[in-house]
Amino acid sequence: MFMIKRTLGAMTLALVSLSASAIEWQALPGKAPEPAGNPTTPAKVELGKMLYHDPRLSANGVLSCNSCHNVMGAGDDNRHGSIGVKDQVGGRSAPTVYNAAFSSVQFWDGRAPSLEEQARGPVTNPAEMGMKSWDDVVARLKAMPDYTRAFAAAFGGENSVTADNAVKAIAAYERTLITPNSPYDKYAQGDKGALSEQQVRGMNAFAEVGCVGCHSGPAFNGPALPEGTGFYQKFPAYENGVLEAKYGFSQDLGRFEATHDASDKHFFRVPTLRNVALTAPYFHNGKVRTLEEAVKVMAKTQLNKELTDAQTADIVAFLNGLTGEFPKIEMPRLPAYANKAFPTE
Repeated sequence: MFMIKRTLGAMTLALVSLSASAIEWQALPGKAPEPAGNPTTPAKVELGKMLYHDPRLSANGVLSCNSCHNVMGAGDDNRHGSIGVKDQVGGRSAPTVYNAAFSSVQFWDGRAPSLEEQARGPVTNPAEMGMKSWDDVVARLKAMPDYTRAFAAAFGGENSVTADNAVKAIAAYERTLITPNSPYDKYAQGDKGALSEQQVRGMNAFAEVGCVGCHSGPAFNGPALPEGTGFYQKFPAYENGVLEAKYGFSQDLGRFEATHDASDKHFFRVPTLRNVALTAPYFHNGKVRTLEEAVKVMAKTQLNKELTDAQTADIVAFLNGLTGEFPKIEMPRLPAYANKAFPTE
C-alpha cells in the first residue's frame, strides 16, 4: 500500500506556518466519494444500516458496529478503549465513523485501505465482535428470510448473501454518515458572520502556528488522496518526557503494528478534526480528556511550540466551529430468525 508520511522538524516548520489568507479553506462536500466497484444505492444503504446496527454480527449477540461507533452520538463511544466480547478493552480509542469516507485509509494505523475492508475486520477480531469466521456470519444471515430478501434487493441474484456483499453494504451506509454545513463550512462558502470573532482568531492561529501543515483539506485530515494511499504523521514528533510520563503516547508503535516495518514506528493516520469537540477523549490511546489539553499537547509534541492561554482558547473555539449538521438517524427494524432461536456458541 502506498502511503505519504510527514514529519515536522525545524526544516519544515517554516513551510507550514502560514497566514490564514494563504490557505484554501475548503467546505466539506455534500456527498462522500464512492468507489466504482461499490456505487451507493438506496437498497444497499438500507441493508448496510441493518447490518451496522445488528448485534447478531457478534459472537455473543450483544455488540454491533454501532456499539463502538455510535451514530446516535458523534460516531464514536467516548471511551479510551472500546469494549469487546468477554468485556475485553481495546488498546486504542475508536475513531468516529462520521466523515470516515473522506479518509483514504481506515483505522489509526491505516491497515484497511477502504471502508469495505474496515467493516470486514472487527467482526472476526477476537478482541472486538469475536465471530470465528465470516462463514459463520453468513450462515446466521441466511437463516433470516428478510436478510435474504434485502441482499437480493441490494445486489441481485439468489446467492447474494456473502461476506463481500455484507461489507459493501456497511460501507455504503457509512458513506452517508457525513456532517456538512458547520459554522466553518458556511464561513468558507462566504458567510463571514458564521464564525465568531474568537473563532476567526482561532482559524488564523490554527494556520500560523502550523496545525494546518497536517490537518488540511475539507475534512482537516490532510490532502485528498486516492483510496488506499494514506497520510501519516509521526506521533510524537518531538520528545517530551513530561507528556510521555503522563500519557504514554509512545507505548503504541502505530503503523508498525500492521506493517512490521521499522520505519513505520510511531506513525499514525492523521485523523479528521470534524466534530472533534464531541469526540473526547483524544489521541490513539484516548488518554487526553479535554480538547484544550489536546491542543496544547499537539503544539508541544508536533510543532515544538508552547501556546499561550489566549491562543489555545481561540483554537479550541475554532475547532468547535467544525461541528457540522448530523444526518437524521432512524433505527432500522432488524430481520428475525424464522422458527428458531439465536444460535449460541
